[in-house]
Parts: sequence; C-alpha cells; structure tokens
Amino acid sequence: MTRRLKAALAALLLTVIPLAAVPASAAPRVAADQVLTWTADDSITRYKSAPTTAVAGATTIIWENSAATGNTTGMPHTLTFDTSTEGYNHDVTLNILASPFDANDGRHQATVTLTPGRYRYFCSIPGHSSMVGELVVTEGGGGGDTTAPTVTATVSGDQDQDGNYLGAATVTVTATDADSGVQTVEYQVDDTSFHPYTEPVRVTAIGDHAVQFRATDQAGNTSAVGSVSFRIVEPGEEDTTAPVVTAALTGDRDGDGNFIGTATATLTATDAGSGVATIEYALDGAAFTAYANPIVVNTVGMHMLHYRATDVAGNTSAEQMEHFTVVEPQAADTTPPTVAATVAGDRDDDGAYVGGATVTVTATDDESGVATIEYALDTGGWTTYAAPVVVRAPGAHTVRYRATDTAGNSATEQSTTFTVVADGTDRCPDSDTRATVIIGGDDTGVRNVDTGDGCTINDLIDEHATYPGHAEFVRHVEAVTAALVTGGTLDRRQQGAIVRAAARSDVGA
Repeated sequence: MTRRLKAALAALLLTVIPLAAVPASAAPRVAADQVLTWTADDSITRYKSAPTTAVAGATTIIWENSAATGNTTGMPHTLTFDTSTEGYNHDVTLNILASPFDANDGRHQATVTLTPGRYRYFCSIPGHSSMVGELVVTEGGGGGDTTAPTVTATVSGDQDQDGNYLGAATVTVTATDADSGVQTVEYQVDDTSFHPYTEPVRVTAIGDHAVQFRATDQAGNTSAVGSVSFRIVEPGEEDTTAPVVTAALTGDRDGDGNFIGTATATLTATDAGSGVATIEYALDGAAFTAYANPIVVNTVGMHMLHYRATDVAGNTSAEQMEHFTVVEPQAADTTPPTVAATVAGDRDDDGAYVGGATVTVTATDDESGVATIEYALDTGGWTTYAAPVVVRAPGAHTVRYRATDTAGNSATEQSTTFTVVADGTDRCPDSDTRATVIIGGDDTGVRNVDTGDGCTINDLIDEHATYPGHAEFVRHVEAVTAALVTGGTLDRRQQGAIVRAAARSDVGA
C-alpha cells in the first residue's frame, strides 16, 4: 500500500504543476549546452549531491532519487525551483517528485533555459524543509568547462596484521565534477582493459593487485588515471583466542604503597590472531568505557579498576582487576632545619681551650630531611661540614654554621666563639722549618714562623696530607690562614699570597 500511495502522490504533483521533464527511459535525451545533476538518498536534511554553479543557456537537468543514489527506504523527494522568494531568478518552473518506486525508478530529466543570476531550489515535501540550496549562473562564452573530474578510490575488506586482505577486497570509486558534472566513470583490474564503473568492484584472486580508475565529465574532460594497490591472501584459521591485556599503575607512592595525589593506569593489549579491536575499562563500579588514553585517578580513597580487551574476531578476554589507594599529598615543607654546635676540649681556668678545640655541628629536620650542613671558620669561606672541626691555632675564633633541608629551606646562620691557647707541647716534632711558606714548589715569600705550639705555617697547611679534591685543600688553607690572621700571626696581604699559591697548586687534584 505504501508504494501505491507514493506513486499516487507522484502522479498528483506531476499533474498539479506542468513540467518539461521527460523520463530518461522513455524519450531521447534533449541536446543542451550543459547537464546539471541532483541526487538524493535516505536523508531528509540535504540533497546527496547538487551543483553550485552553471553558465547561462539551455541546460539539461537530471534529478535522481533512486536505489542507485543510496535511497534504501523508498522515501520520495522533490527538486523544486523557487519562483517567489525575492532576490532570486523566477524564470524556471520546476517541481519534480522522484521515488525509487516511480515509473522511472527515481531518475527524471528536464530541459530548461537558465539566465544569469541566482536560483533557489528546495524539497517541497513537508518535513524536508532543510533540503535547500542555491545555484549561481554566470554569463556564457567563458570557454566552458575545462576542468576534469576529481576521482578517488577506497579499498575495504577484512585485513590481517600486515594489512593484507583476507580472501577478497572491494574497491569503491567516487567521482565529482563541480562544473558540467560527471558523465562516466571507468576502472580496470591489473592493467587488463577499462570497463564502465557501475558498482563497487570485488577482487577475490589471491596475490598482488592494482585497480586503475578515471572519470570523464559532460564537457568531455577526462581525469588522470588513479590507482590503488593491495594484496589478497588466503584466509587463515579462525581466531578463537582472546587478547592478552595488562595494566600498569604509575605515580608517586608513600611508604605503604599508596599513590600520593594521583595514580595513572595504562592499559595494553596484544593479540597474535586477528588483532586487538577494543580495550575497555570500568572504574569503581561504573559501566565499561572504551579505553583511549591513560586513566588518571586523583580522587582520594580506595579504587578498583576492571579492564578487558576484544579482538577483531570477537573474542573477549576475562576481566582483570587492579586495586589501589590514592591519599592526600603532604603539605609542602616550609620549615628550615634545626641546627646546633658544641665545642669540646681541655680548658684552663679562664675557659680557653688548651692546645685545641673540637667543634661539632648537628642538624635535624622532621619533614623533608637535612640536605647539607656548612660551616665557616673565622673569616674563611663556607665549607661543607662532614666531620667535627678541630681548631688548634692559638687565639680567639668564631665558627659560623648553617643547614639546608631537601625542600630548600635554609636555617638562619648561627655562630659559636671560643679561644685556643698553647699548651707548651711541641705538636710538630718533625716540623717543616723552611724559611718561607712554600706550596707545591711555589714560594709565597711569607715567613714560615712557629705558630705557638711547635708547628710552623707550613706544618698547619700540610700540603702532603690526603684531601678529597683540590677545592677542599684550598678551603683548608683558607681556614688555617684565617685563624692565623685572627691570632695576629699573619696579616691580610700575607694570607692572600698563601691562598693564591694554594689555588695555583695541584694539591688534591
């Protein structure tokens, strides 16, 4: 009954509005300067194809709404030229109803004369109001259509992991021409001979193949020959093995294995048969979702991740699970370390340290932890603290100290002051008694005097001792000479001469 109603509607429209349409199958084609083609399919929102430009003059209009153009439901459409809207040409009266079930199988033809300007066309069936467009017509005499159609091809079918087609491949050719319209499309398989293209080409022979294609428009312009290449192989045994799917959890963890602030789950699947089609996951009881990118979880609490994979053959893996917990990140450490120093040694009645004093520096940090401890003796530079500092040079001394934690917080500089006096003991029985201070053969010209406990300046510098590196030796010399300046044994100029000689040497290098 539906088909009869559609046919009746077609007859009614064709009766109400006289047309110049002539069924393509019932009459010879009328010669015209150009051919314009409109097509439709199942959509009620747009024409499948429609020209946008034309030249003035006699024109053959093809209107096709058929199974060949993609109408699979039998839905009728009209091609109607607007004769009332202001701003458009109104000299063409055209209202053709086409349906795959009508007498022409949905393909109709009419001859009109177009004049320069704009034409508006639309589908006059209620509910199809958005099927509308414009045709811009220009003066003729511009040389006509000289542009060949654009033609492309796609290959489809089941493929293996290497991209070969299993048992068969289908080649679909598409051609368009914005000027006079496409007249013919041709193809050939493996350089045999060209044939008219009317439907997708199915190739089943095992081996390598190439399909060439070309198109010609109504003005006689033929495109360059295009080509697609592919290989067909024998179908393999049926894949009955599900993919292997795994999950990797990453992120910063605390001592209990919990993720601090954020956990990221990365899913991976492999399939040696037909190949992986999809990976899915479900987080905390939610529905399964297609996996595309790593899953970032930053909600504090316990979580359960389910995941699975399906291959091209439809085999789905057993669900896998990962359980993990996300905890709040700790607050940033903004508190510097606590640092202290103690001085030890034998003391006289005045509180002075007899023969030497040992300074021990300690630091603690309850949050990020202590990174470094540093000290400076008298006017010397800052040195990394590694062991208690022994000061034997007589005189008043000041040891400054500080510490920095792993988060970069530095404690306020502190200091301790003390005095060292000689104990009358010769601490350097094998003393270096050269007349001047010499380092690495470099004579500084500074007198090598006894510093008060039987040790000369050369003895205190001790260039033959073992040092971790050259920089440590230079800092040792700076500390020794700074104490001697404080005690009045050296002046600043003499100290500078000795430190420069130490820097020039290779002691400790």
